Amino acid sequence: MIVVTAPTSTIGRQLVARLLEHDEPVRVIVRDPSKLTDAVRERVEVVVGSHRDRGVLDAALPGADALFWLMPADHSAPDIFDTYVTASIPGAEAVHRHGVERVVIVSALGRGSGLYAGHVSASLAMEDLFRSTGVHVRALANPSFMDNVLRQLPSLRAGVLTGTHPADLALPWVATRDIAEVADRLLRDRGWVGQDTVALLGAEDISLAQMAATLSEVLGTPIRYERGSREEFKNTLIGYGFSYAVFCLKNDMDAAKENGLDLVVPRTPENTTPTTFRQFAEEVIKPAFAG
Repeated sequence: MIVVTAPTSTIGRQLVARLLEHDEPVRVIVRDPSKLTDAVRERVEVVVGSHRDRGVLDAALPGADALFWLMPADHSAPDIFDTYVTASIPGAEAVHRHGVERVVIVSALGRGSGLYAGHVSASLAMEDLFRSTGVHVRALANPSFMDNVLRQLPSLRAGVLTGTHPADLALPWVATRDIAEVADRLLRDRGWVGQDTVALLGAEDISLAQMAATLSEVLGTPIRYERGSREEFKNTLIGYGFSYAVFCLKNDMDAAKENGLDLVVPRTPENTTPTTFRQFAEEVIKPAFAG
């Protein structure tokens, strides 16, 4: 039995689909079952509630061999460590209590960088919480998601890709479908042991200027990169309901990425994932842009 948290998230939704393609027994923890497709609801066991809740975890984990742990950020949180670490304590305790053998965690690049990075630092602390239980762990260490560009569809339609990094700063970006693919493989593999980090660096390092050029070609309309200030970024996020504390932590993460956070891990064939930004733009962004 494989238990999946956040099954309606971008990664979780794709992961559940892959596990079911392989006819794996799946149990999901979900707040709102109506957000699951009918096809998924018919084939999985559903435990209703939050994976922050001890009682919900005690209902979900008996008999589980593996757990997929993804903790969504709380954008209104007063403290991001509370969101990631304190909220994950019930999960770590339940893994130990129910004898779950393997945990696959969505985490971030940056371990060993020596940089404070807000959300990333909290993710790494959450990861360490599960490691402390002695369970077999694989932490998926990710850079920024290509999927985040979809949030900029209104701006792209106006011909602008925005960001706060220098135009020529090349960084790794990963597609969430590649994260789901690796998580699927690990959750179905009953042979791995110990605790390790699995870095997922995307297909290439790419700058925001290069992304804008690629989008121009793929979308058939001029797209320019426009660098904004972090002060403007703050006003935008707060306007969307983010707490000031969460903005500061996102700002810390953004600054750390500019200072090399995502470049700590050398690129290898093993940590290079298949989806290029051009492929993602053609297969995902272009249809969304046209719609």
